[in-house]
Amino acid sequence: MRILHTSDWHLGQHFMGKTRHAEHQAFIDWLVRQVDAHAVDAVLVAGDIFDTGAPPSYARELYNRLVVDLHRAGVALLLLGGNHDSVATLEESRPVLSCLGVTVVPALAEDPARQVLTLCRRDGSPGAIVCAIPFIRPRDVLHSQSGQSAEDKQRALQEAIRHHYQRVHDHACRQREALGQALPIVATGHLTTVGASASESVREIYVGSLEAFPTAAFPPADYIALGHIHRPQKVGGLDHVRYCGAPIPLSFDETGQRKEVLLVELQTGAPARVHPLEVPCFQPLASVRGTLAELEIAIHQAAGLALPEKPVWLEVTVRGDDYLSDLQARVQQIAQGLPVEVLRLRRERTQTAGALHAAERETLDELTPFEVFDKRMAQETLDEALQVRLRACYRSVVDSLTEGAA
Repeated sequence: MRILHTSDWHLGQHFMGKTRHAEHQAFIDWLVRQVDAHAVDAVLVAGDIFDTGAPPSYARELYNRLVVDLHRAGVALLLLGGNHDSVATLEESRPVLSCLGVTVVPALAEDPARQVLTLCRRDGSPGAIVCAIPFIRPRDVLHSQSGQSAEDKQRALQEAIRHHYQRVHDHACRQREALGQALPIVATGHLTTVGASASESVREIYVGSLEAFPTAAFPPADYIALGHIHRPQKVGGLDHVRYCGAPIPLSFDETGQRKEVLLVELQTGAPARVHPLEVPCFQPLASVRGTLAELEIAIHQAAGLALPEKPVWLEVTVRGDDYLSDLQARVQQIAQGLPVEVLRLRRERTQTAGALHAAERETLDELTPFEVFDKRMAQETLDEALQVRLRACYRSVVDSLTEGAA
């Protein structure tokens, strides 16, 4: 059986005020062609289908279009909720999509057996058993207890997630026995694992203090399809535990990364064979830094990445200690006439006396809610104990809003 493993599409994302509609549409067109060219039996999207809980109409249209295209091709589609996805949004169309051969798993089910499904090949024969586990919210598996330290909560959450994986895997083994076929077992997940390398666009809103799930805590599946980390990578050097990464760069620090989806071949009694399929660049991004003199060369070089009718989206970081009130105008003058568009301009100063008195220009797009709070706290004279309590209260409020939006 052949499965195409992908994740972290973030349909509906706005990037520094720019829509990603055209890129996502081009990616889905490309994906459907790969499904046909490689005789794929099923497509698995391991979370973060949408960028927000209330995606714009064009993002929903792309989602529905994918469903229709794969249904016409006779290809199964498995969609898992991620931390960016709204459970309610995914749930509202789940019953209808099931009639089109699509399985949507928005959140954990109370009965682990409901998260076990059989993926079929194009000819309708069983090809694999899937432990379909989406993003896990702590409230789904854990009840908070008073008096627990942060370390206690982390250990309890990790153990609860490990236990859930094991329960689902046990049901998968029983289902395989009931079918009387030695089918391979695939497990999914949308979380951070030990040793995974993230990027600035990965929002760590894993409520609680779970920083990374131990790789050894996964059940003994034939393939583990992961999402949440945007950089494609093996986990712990294991060929069968993989992040496929995001198909398009979602932040400037993802520029230059190879973007891919994973073609996974599963055979009874043999290790999974994984073939990365490189995703073409649909919108060039570049990040350049240097003094104004250096930037003139760097921006001209970045312009060489432009595609027909697709100027390069640029992040420009200016080095230097001198405060220039017309910095934006100078950079725009360098870029004038070139196929580039400056989306973000930042200053980078060394720690000199003059630089310490110059306020660094930042936008809310560049700051997390916690960074905004810290900057506001820095303007007050408060004792350390009060600061700790205020930060804890603020984090609790943000976490509750995040869970409510999901």
